[in-house]
Formats: sequence, structure tokens, C-alpha cells
Amino acid sequence: MTLELLSGAMTLAVLSTLLFMLIAGAWHTMNRAASGNNRFSDSILFEAAQRFRDQFDSLTRKQSVYLASSLVFLVIFLTAFLLNPERLFQGLPEWQLIALLAAALIAALYGLFRFVVVVLQKKKVEFIRDANIATGHGLQRLTSNQNRVFHDVPCATGVIDNVIVGLHGIYAVCVFAKRPGKDNRVRLNGEKLAFAPGKDVISVTDCGKRAEQLAREVRKQVGHDIRVRAVVAVPGWEIDAQASDEYLVVNERNLSMLRGWKDQKDYLMNEDVEQIQKLLTERCTRYKRKQ
Repeated sequence: MTLELLSGAMTLAVLSTLLFMLIAGAWHTMNRAASGNNRFSDSILFEAAQRFRDQFDSLTRKQSVYLASSLVFLVIFLTAFLLNPERLFQGLPEWQLIALLAAALIAALYGLFRFVVVVLQKKKVEFIRDANIATGHGLQRLTSNQNRVFHDVPCATGVIDNVIVGLHGIYAVCVFAKRPGKDNRVRLNGEKLAFAPGKDVISVTDCGKRAEQLAREVRKQVGHDIRVRAVVAVPGWEIDAQASDEYLVVNERNLSMLRGWKDQKDYLMNEDVEQIQKLLTERCTRYKRKQ
């Protein structure tokens, strides 16, 4: 095995793989552009964990491109190696051949690194997606009192995972997805959510801020004060304790507790419920018509 042979095979393989990745990326872009408008754009809303579904699909496409690129690299490298491409680099100084080989190796290693990153990201997003889907589907069972559930509701301070609107008030349900261990107890102290003794502690302040922001935006719609209650959902965990009156902590199995967490001051009139549900329907429409 000569340096010219190895450098030639690596260079051809890397260049061919980069060309394949560019073509694959262009194909995905053209495919999205050619998809056109959805026929039922006014009737399709966000599903539970919609943004995580989309992110997971995007990572799946990237993973497929990297896997296919790896196969292209191996095929081109082996083919070029057997065809003896060292004649393409005959006469080059040894230091240039080494530099060429090093550049090809760096490109190949970077591709491998990006593939590993995508796989890890996909695994993380998959768990977050499933936790949000479990919570969203559980909320769909709370259909009494004219309740409607909206998913991935945008507001000025971010996205609220789920919002319930009904005669007994409005609830903003924020999902905190974390893999449970052997000790899957969680407790809320004030605005600090502690996962098992001595484990991670997460602030739920953003959940409260988004609920307050949604309340301000809804007030403009109905013309009077509205309260949005903040609910913290921790799928897969058992609620050990909660020392807070501002938040209710639930998991995917006891979401029915929301029915008992109410105050008559938060009750809504029928016309208020209709206006708020109409507002959120407009916000959560998945497919927007092109102007």
C-alpha cells in the first residue's frame, strides 16, 4: 500500500460522499417546496408534541442521509482502492500527499462525529416527544364542561405544551420530560422541581410566566380579567409532595386531578369559552394558507 494509493482512494471517497450529501439535501429541499398547500389547512391543528414530532422527523432524515453517505463512502473508497487511483497524484511531493490524506481523514471523522450527534439528539427528542404525546393524549380524556385541548400553543414568551379551555377555566400544562431512574419521586418546593433526592432541580418559573402571558393575551380577546392556571406535568414520575398553591404537579396517569383544582372565580361564560377557543384554534392551525 503506497501513500499515493491511500490518498487517492480517500480523496475520491470523501469528494463523492460530499457530492451525495449535497444532492440529498437539495432533494429534501425540493420535495418540501413541491409539497404545495394542504386541502384541509383550516381544519388541521397541532397534535400533541407537534414540534417534537417535527424535530424527530428532521433528525430521522439527517440520520438516513448520514447512513447512506457512510455506505457511499465505503463503496467509493473500496472501488477506488481496487482501481489504483495513485496515478492521479503521481509526482506530488510527499508532504502534499500527507496533507491531502489528513484533510480527507478530518472530513470523514467530522462526518462520523455529526452522525453520532444526530443519533444522540434523536434519542433525546424521541423521549421528549413520547412524554408530550402521553400527556397530550391523557388530556384528551378531560372532555367535560366544554373542555377543548390545544397543543403547542404559541404566546409572546414561548410555546405552551398544552392548553385546556372550558367552563371551569383555562389551564396551561407544561411538560417537563426527564428519564426516571430507580427512584422516580419528584417534589415541588415553591418554584423548584426536584427529581428524586439529590438529583436535578429545575425551575418551573417559565411555566408560570407563559401562563401569565397567555392570560394577558386572552384578556384582550374577551375584554375582562382572565386567570390561566399553571400545571406542571412530569410523565413517568411519582408525585412525592408539592408545597405550592401556584402550580399543580401531575403525571400522565393522574391528569384527572385537574378536575378538582378549580376556583369559582376562574369560571367562564359560554361566550368567553367560544371566543378563547376560536383564538387558540387560529393560533394552532398547522397549515397556513399561502398568500
